[in-house]
Amino acid sequence: MQQLQFSYYLDRISKYSGLFAAILVVVLSFLVAYDAGMRYLFSAGSIALQEVEWHLFDVIFLLGLTYALKHDKHVRVDIFFERYSQNTRMIVQILSMLLLVLPFSLLFLNDAFDMTMQSYLQNEVSSDPGGLTHRWLIKAMLVLSFVLLILQAVSEILKAYHRIEKKIVLWRTLRIVLLLGTLVYVAWYNRLEFWFDPVFLMFGLALVLLMAGFQVAFVFAGVALFFALIADEVGLGVLEMLPYRTYGIMGNVTLMAVPLFIFMGLILEKSKMAEGLLISMGKLFGQVRGGLAISVVLVGAILAASTGIVGASVVMMSLIALPLMLKHNYSPALASGSIAASGTLGQLIPPSIVLIILGDQMHLSVGDLFRAAVVPGLLLIVLYVIYILVISYLNKEVAPAIISDEPYGAVLKEAVKEIIPPLLLIMVVLGSIFAGIASPSESAAIGVLGAMLLAAIKRNFSYEMVRYAAIETVKLTAMIFMILIGATAFSLVFNELGGGDMAMEFFAGDMGDKWMFILIAMLVIFLLGFFIDFIEIAFVVVPILVPIVASFGIDPIWFAILIAMNLQASFLTPPFGFALFYLKGAAGDKVSTGAIYRGVIPFILLQVLALGIIVMFPELIYLFGK
Repeated sequence: MQQLQFSYYLDRISKYSGLFAAILVVVLSFLVAYDAGMRYLFSAGSIALQEVEWHLFDVIFLLGLTYALKHDKHVRVDIFFERYSQNTRMIVQILSMLLLVLPFSLLFLNDAFDMTMQSYLQNEVSSDPGGLTHRWLIKAMLVLSFVLLILQAVSEILKAYHRIEKKIVLWRTLRIVLLLGTLVYVAWYNRLEFWFDPVFLMFGLALVLLMAGFQVAFVFAGVALFFALIADEVGLGVLEMLPYRTYGIMGNVTLMAVPLFIFMGLILEKSKMAEGLLISMGKLFGQVRGGLAISVVLVGAILAASTGIVGASVVMMSLIALPLMLKHNYSPALASGSIAASGTLGQLIPPSIVLIILGDQMHLSVGDLFRAAVVPGLLLIVLYVIYILVISYLNKEVAPAIISDEPYGAVLKEAVKEIIPPLLLIMVVLGSIFAGIASPSESAAIGVLGAMLLAAIKRNFSYEMVRYAAIETVKLTAMIFMILIGATAFSLVFNELGGGDMAMEFFAGDMGDKWMFILIAMLVIFLLGFFIDFIEIAFVVVPILVPIVASFGIDPIWFAILIAMNLQASFLTPPFGFALFYLKGAAGDKVSTGAIYRGVIPFILLQVLALGIIVMFPELIYLFGK
């Protein structure tokens, strides 16, 4: 009981840290919007205010690390994990904390403390005139955040240990792990690397741990530490740069758009905008064969352009549209396929979190990527609608028309009333980015205010709604940035082992053909998408490909769009497509897994067709300008 009481106090620290970060999410949104308004309307910008904004962004994701761990929000590949018994899950959790989180956090903490002390002793200030002083204070947040992460890891160990019914199993597992670790070190010390390249071993170990259900961010971080520790050609010194790399992430203004767009999307999710859109659009197109499925596609596109959150879109449409479609005798396969495919449009259609991360990792303008993604997104929507119309025409039983006594004029008026507010928000947010008036972060902050206004208009705005959206924003943002920190550590060690040079030599030297590189790169990303999330692929795989793209002279914006389209297709691919899990989880017994698989296959083929069209006609992405 004393252990649980100690764990309770540690959890309280994490809880208050997370709630404080959630308050800062709201403050950051208003502050960025205020700063944008002052700068563009009155030409009264402030360097100090801009630095306060990115410091708030830093505090949000750093304090969120421990809060996300407390709520088990650090994503894991749960293909096997969800089938584990409670004992096995708790053992995995304890091993994750002991072998991955604690060693990495302690090393990071030591190096971050050295960086902070150096900044304090040098009395470091902003390099920009009018910027903030005492730069060591924000660097000290790295130290504080990893102290909190260590404390929460201890709490997770105590809670997991208490939940294990057969303690002897844990101790046996720990002995086996210790023995295996000893054998691996002895083998490596005797130059096993001459037979097995450490680069392949590094990827192999990471893949095994991911499949076993360990948290993705901590797998990358822990594997990096392990290979830095035992590889003669690397050493722990390579990870001394990690706090400096992390500080570079903290100062990345582009990435500040991530929590703001997430916050905007979550507010819109709770505003019941999707419900009104689906009902009104369903009535508008219902009298046409396949009309309900078409309305799902169009609503999915609007949600993608306003929220960009795939899981939320699929779940909302599964709860609202699926029962309606099945009630009107729609084929379960077509109904589930159209919902899953439409929900994943948020991967591609701006403002897409995928595109923001790709822009950062490939050193590209997010505005250019947003502009380039419009045509591929519209292409997918058109292909989806054409497919639904054709299959409904060929088979009248698949998607029958709905007879309604309601006057069409009244239906049209209601639909227009529901569509105009989100369309205005989309025009303001994306239009300001495309026109170069505002940065993605500023547009996202304005979008947050617009989302709050829409919620107020629909009389759904409340303190509870903002609290929920802010807290979930902290969790999701912390999850993304912990993966980025882990992936940065992984790439540092990977490159030091010669992985980057090996990839460059393989594609540019051994292969020597641009189109073969594109084919293999797309195939690898597609296959990886079966098992791991787009965030891991963007942070680990994409940086390896960037120099190869440059060496072949490939248009990086075009290549980034191909990656985004590819990742969207992987969201639908059976048996591990994430959209399929979202759909089945929300639909329950209304549709079978087999029906879902049959339904998504035509849409996957349409996505491959769209990808092929963009490959064959790359100039299409620049129809809205370069």
